[in-house]
Amino acid sequence: MPPEADPEGTAVRLRSIPEASVARLALYLRMLGEFSEQGAETVSSDELAAATGVNPAKLRKDLSFIGSYGIRGVGYEVRPLLHQLEQALGLNHRQAVALVGVGNLGHALAGYGGFGGRGFPVVALFDVDPDLVGIHINGILVEHVREIPLISAERGVTIGMIATPGPAAQAVCDLLVSAGVQCILNFAPVVLQVPGDVEVRKVDLAVELQILAFHVARRHLDDATATAVNGHPVNGHRVNGAKGLSES
Repeated sequence: MPPEADPEGTAVRLRSIPEASVARLALYLRMLGEFSEQGAETVSSDELAAATGVNPAKLRKDLSFIGSYGIRGVGYEVRPLLHQLEQALGLNHRQAVALVGVGNLGHALAGYGGFGGRGFPVVALFDVDPDLVGIHINGILVEHVREIPLISAERGVTIGMIATPGPAAQAVCDLLVSAGVQCILNFAPVVLQVPGDVEVRKVDLAVELQILAFHVARRHLDDATATAVNGHPVNGHRVNGAKGLSES
């Protein structure tokens, strides 16, 4: 039965997809798009897993959430699976993005053409800086923040991106929510307070760098430990081998 023939069952199934799986489904969709552009008609779970860096068993489990189980000995048909993923991720409906804050980061986001190509056209830009309000970026006029409710409603904005300084983010968020925007991608360094029916995803680049710094430090520690166990110099000193480590 096609998903549209059983909307209630489809909705229940989609609500059961774990957040971690949703993120991986987006990866599968991007890679399937590349396979499709290359003319591939089918792809095995092992091939798709290798291309996305995911364990094959985990990939098959993720795809089972959207009702796709593949064909034994064949794998998955690329175009039908692509269509299923688009439906599951809401890309069969028009998504319109409003970006608030076109400073350094916001200007870069506004100028990035990849959003529209993936089904997320930026249709509105907002700021309060008089030097920015009134200019065009990628053909879109930068409007004043006070116009958020009116313009967002007129242009059917479904997703708001906030790239303002921290102190301004909550007020901007409130304006987006008042316009009916229920999904927000937040680049500002604050935690936003929103109603229960509004979804917020926070992107904190500093936190991501700190996580990477942790992995760098851990690798250095692992290397130092391995060197110590092998009895080679560490920090200018020579340590005993594994046997010597147990001696006083």
